[in-house]
Amino acid sequence: MGPRSRHAQSDRRGMSGKDDDRKPLTKLAQAGRKAEWTGMPGQPGGIVSPPVWRASTILYDDVAHLRRAAGSSTHERLFYGRKGTPTAWSLADALTEMEPGAAGTMLFPSGVAAIACGLMAVLRPGDQLLMTDSAYDPTRNFCEQILKPFGVETVYYDPTVGAGIAGLLTERTRAIFLESPGSLTFEVQDVPAIVAVAKEKGIVTLIDNTWATPLFFPALGHGVDISILACTKYIVGHSDVMIGSVTASEAWFPKVRQTAYLFGQMTSPDDAWLTSRGLRTLGVRLKQHQESALAIARWLNEQPDVARVLHPALPDCPGHELWARDFSGSSGLFSFILKGGDETARAALIDGLAHFGIGYSWGGFESLALPVDPARYRSATTWEAEGPSVRLHIGLEDPADLIADLDAGLARFRAARG
Repeated sequence: MGPRSRHAQSDRRGMSGKDDDRKPLTKLAQAGRKAEWTGMPGQPGGIVSPPVWRASTILYDDVAHLRRAAGSSTHERLFYGRKGTPTAWSLADALTEMEPGAAGTMLFPSGVAAIACGLMAVLRPGDQLLMTDSAYDPTRNFCEQILKPFGVETVYYDPTVGAGIAGLLTERTRAIFLESPGSLTFEVQDVPAIVAVAKEKGIVTLIDNTWATPLFFPALGHGVDISILACTKYIVGHSDVMIGSVTASEAWFPKVRQTAYLFGQMTSPDDAWLTSRGLRTLGVRLKQHQESALAIARWLNEQPDVARVLHPALPDCPGHELWARDFSGSSGLFSFILKGGDETARAALIDGLAHFGIGYSWGGFESLALPVDPARYRSATTWEAEGPSVRLHIGLEDPADLIADLDAGLARFRAARG
């Protein structure tokens, strides 16, 4: 192996990732490291990680060079800073490699921006969108406050509908949006069944795949057309960057790319570089998140003050069979429902926690506890529970410390509940 091929780790991949027999963890270490991004032209060898390329203006050799650049594809070519630099292309290329069957990835300044652009790439006035009723609240807000005035009708559906979604289709149905599992109530959707119905009718499917990431659920490999990540969470892993991504099939990537360019959406080189750094350790971090979260979920499942634990990897959780069939792992985010009590009792549990922060988002190294009220975000289904709900993100702390912290919190809950 010559010096160039030693550092050009991702040159073996074609545009669609075909004929690549590398395992996912190997891809995490090698992806996005093309020789032209890690070495100097005409010089052997290269660095391990592509550096930070910051740019707005790109300089051309002469007018003819400028005209040629403007008249050809600007994808992964220096043209203007808004179209990106090798720092962003490297990250996008790596995310594409994690999704077998993907044609490309575009980056965005947040997960919500990625969701918005994904939807705008496929919808037009007069279209109908089927949206899972368990969707992330900002996704619902975008549907109601942007798509509705834009002339797109959003119809919410039961996330457990499966192949029954065929009964909701109309002549105007253009797209189906999935989120599996839902990030508050963790219903696992029958993605293959929904995708089969959509493909038969020529309807595009999009999924918010932030919970599992492509490491545990390669969405395009399951037939989904467009996979969206809030990379802010597990891909970054350190709670210090806002970034999103849209990875699409060959049929849809050109439209996603064009929409992103037209909206002027991009992410900064520094944020892309930090995200690439986080991506390299995704495998080991998710393994720890999974193991610790399962240990804590099983412990909570045995506590008398807990009515239910909503974690798809638990055998008694609704949707477990679908999770076991389609997913190769689970992450650190789940919810539990308290037995009785009110807002005051729930706050007593959460406020006194020593090892859990109180805050939005998740996916970082730190554990979080958040009061959640799913009934507020339902329209097609009714959410009923035995008591208040708490969503936990289990970070990288020792699970024994977290269990002791929750044990003391449940004692405060009992005292406040009376």
